[in-house]
Amino acid sequence: MQKGKVSADELISLILHGIEEVKGVEINILDLRDLDNTVCDYFVICNGTSNTHVKAIVNSIQKTVSKAIHDKPWHVEGSDNAEWVLIDYVNVVVHVFQKQAREFYDIEGLWGDARVTLVESSFN
Repeated sequence: MQKGKVSADELISLILHGIEEVKGVEINILDLRDLDNTVCDYFVICNGTSNTHVKAIVNSIQKTVSKAIHDKPWHVEGSDNAEWVLIDYVNVVVHVFQKQAREFYDIEGLWGDARVTLVESSFN
């Protein structure tokens, strides 16, 4: 599949697969399409348990997406300390947190009007 020809749903499915491959936990999808002044259509948010786990989740997401649709993120931020890594696929932005950083920044609270989908995982 060519870049730009994949739907947001397909991209999210690949991202979720990448997260679940390395046992990311507390996965939420925030649908931002009905909100004003948003930078993207969806946030996918999850936790890792350590710097190493966060990096593994980020690598798994990028590898899964790249392998399936030959697409690289537009931007990746936060990889150095791996407490909060943002992966920007333009219409879908992934936030991979360590638990304390996720609680501190409270993305779900900031975007409280978004529709939230909790993704059930066997690892939670």
